[in-house]
This record gives sequence, C-alpha cells and structure tokens, in this order.
Amino acid sequence: MKEKLLIIGASGHGKVCADIALKMNKWKTVEFLDDDRSIKSSMGLKVIGTSDKVFKYIDEYEIFVGIGNNATRQRIHEMLETVEATIPVLIHPNAVIGNQVEIGNGTAVVAGAVINCCTKIGKSCIINTSSTIDHDNNIENFVHISPGAHLAGRVYVGKGSWLGIGSVVSNNINITCGCQIGAGSIVVEDISEPGVYVGVPSRKIQ
Repeated sequence: MKEKLLIIGASGHGKVCADIALKMNKWKTVEFLDDDRSIKSSMGLKVIGTSDKVFKYIDEYEIFVGIGNNATRQRIHEMLETVEATIPVLIHPNAVIGNQVEIGNGTAVVAGAVINCCTKIGKSCIINTSSTIDHDNNIENFVHISPGAHLAGRVYVGKGSWLGIGSVVSNNINITCGCQIGAGSIVVEDISEPGVYVGVPSRKIQ
C-alpha cells in the first residue's frame, strides 16, 4: 500500500470520498486534483493540480476517482487502469459489510450503507449514504446507488445504471445496463430496456 492518496474531483462526491479516506486512517496524505483552477483546497486538503497531471503521481499515490457522474467516472477509471494505477476501495467505518461480499476497486461505500452477505459490487461504484443492498445482489461496474435507496435480495443492476434517492427495488429483479431510476420510484418488475423509469410502480418515460 502507498502512503499517499490522490482523489480526482474536489467537489461534492470527491469531498465525501476524502472524508471516508480520512476516517479510514490508512494514508498519511490525502490530496485532490480538480480541473477548476480556482480551487486551491477542499476540506482543508490541498488541490495539487488538474486531472491531466495525474500521470506524474501514479508511482507515489494511490488514485481514486471522486466524481459522481457515472460516465465520467468510468472514463477516468478505465484510463487509470490502462496505466496500472493503484486504485483502492473506500469503505466508511460506519458502513456494514456482510460475509462473502466482493467489492471492486474504485468503489466508495458511504456512511450508513449496508451490504449484506454473498453480494458482489463491481468496480468504481457509489454505494451512497444509508442505502441498503441485501443478500445475493449483483451490482455491475460504474453503478450509483443513491442515498436511502433499498434493494431486496437477489437483485441484479446492470453496468452504468443509476438508482435515485429513496428508490426501492423488490426481490429477484433484474435491471439492465444504462438505466436511471427516479427518486422515490419502486421497481417491481424486471427492466430489460435502458431508459428513465419513474413512479410507483416504476414506468419508462424516455
């Protein structure tokens, strides 16, 4: 393990990632890169350059993508993999992780989240504040499970999907890649076509 952590993105999600990293107490130094040159520090931590400078820090720092947008996070994460960056997992000490849970690199598990046993979480996901993922779920890469979202047992969520705040997914449901589930929506049937789904029960609107 390297003693320094560099987070790409010093705004909302990046700050949450930094807060998790500080509470994990694994790195001697936590710093940011951000493309807004006017930001010199965030949360009292230094912004040491823009994201295009990341390559000069690969050998010295572990690198984490602290960007909320799924597509942007995916693009940067995959670029970091091509240059063999060391990409950690960030898990808040107040998250609950069950037995036989797999979590891919670049994923952030935020305070109050619960991931129950025998669940697989892909790489560069966001498991956000007080969300719950029950047993035997399979969450693919680059998914965002928003604050307060709840997934019952044996749920599958495809690559790059986003589940809005307070959404609920019933048990044994499959959600395909590239879906957006609106805030407060309830999913009770499989979703096989990418798109935007809202309502109780959820329905496709675009």
